Amino acid sequence: MSLAISVNGTRHELDVDPHATLLDVLREELALTGAKEGCTEGECGACTVLVDGAAVDACLLVALSVEGAEIETVEGVSGDSGVLSPLQRELVDLGGVQCGFCTPGLVMSLTALLRESSSPSRAQIEETLAGNICRCTGYAQVIEAVEAAAAQKATP
Repeated sequence: MSLAISVNGTRHELDVDPHATLLDVLREELALTGAKEGCTEGECGACTVLVDGAAVDACLLVALSVEGAEIETVEGVSGDSGVLSPLQRELVDLGGVQCGFCTPGLVMSLTALLRESSSPSRAQIEETLAGNICRCTGYAQVIEAVEAAAAQKATP
């Protein structure tokens, strides 16, 4: 079936299997492998992307359900410049990343939060992180990174 979506600012017309998930299309059709397949149940957050600005689990969405939508993946957060966003830079600088498997999902969830609230409370950050499982870093450094990025008053 035909699917028209914009991913990281580029329009795509694709022929997709009717049962393909958005994650399948991103990884297999568009070679955007930042979003990871973790649990395939919407519990781990490794596949988080933004659909029309909202953080969603790409493993749960049938690709055809996002017809016409604007999708943003971790590959698009930095834009064409390749310069890390303030959030990404703080995650690196403050040790909020280790193995990196969950990092793209964390970046996307927290990017959505920082776009919604330029100065989120610790409770808002923790609530946002509830949808992302990280087994390496714990969450203290991740929370510190969000607070530091927010303090820069810059949109990620």
